[in-house]
Amino acid sequence: MENRAVQEILEKQLLTVAKAVEDKLDEEIAALDRVDDDDLEALRERRLQQMKKMAEKRSRWISLGHGEYSEIPSEKDFFSAVKASDRVVCHFYRENWPCKVVDKHLSILAKQHMETRFVRINAEKSPFLAEKLKIVVLPTIALIKNAKVDDYVVGFDELGGKDDFSTEELEERLAKAQVIFYEGESSMKSSAQTRSVRQSSKADSSDSEAVLSSPFAESQIHLLLWNGLVYDSYEVQMYYCLFTVSAVWGLLVFGQHVTPVEISPK
Repeated sequence: MENRAVQEILEKQLLTVAKAVEDKLDEEIAALDRVDDDDLEALRERRLQQMKKMAEKRSRWISLGHGEYSEIPSEKDFFSAVKASDRVVCHFYRENWPCKVVDKHLSILAKQHMETRFVRINAEKSPFLAEKLKIVVLPTIALIKNAKVDDYVVGFDELGGKDDFSTEELEERLAKAQVIFYEGESSMKSSAQTRSVRQSSKADSSDSEAVLSSPFAESQIHLLLWNGLVYDSYEVQMYYCLFTVSAVWGLLVFGQHVTPVEISPK
């Protein structure tokens, strides 16, 4: 009897949330219908200008050597490189295994982050730079912004202390120094972090509590956003409520827990 009452409440909540989302979408569609040809042309022109500026910027980056991991042949060339590019990641190396590990990761990241120039220079052949920048441990990665060394990654201590660290870990370290463009998710990652609703911080948590605290609703929203749709904060909240209520409703009706959707963007 109590279960039936809860189910009726959830049904009403589900209908309320669905109606709110539907009304919001209807408003957006109506707003689009009110856009006249002049507005569309202005939007199109603005977008074309943005694309043109980005194309020009990419062309300039490529001309400066961005997009590839390259060797700096001399100390003089080092100064020219850091003055030409706003962001430079420079690996001071010698011919040993740890430096080859860094080379592998930086060659991958150079292709992923066109906005930053990735280079390497032989520390043993650059005594002036090594002394000026206090390069003692090899490998050392100098993180340079606006022609100034802003930070260093020295050895592997910040990357787990071993040579089996991932490219993503190094990418996140570079992002922390703001020497690459980064939006919170690695450009290398192929899946979002999810977990089963059975995993709970409390051993005595019920199935319904697990559903309410699971990332199920967020995963659904991430999927919608990944597919190219844009929602404001109100719509995100509505979808969160919609999917959470749906999950609990399904639990009560069918007597089983809901498994979160794992998102694997291609």
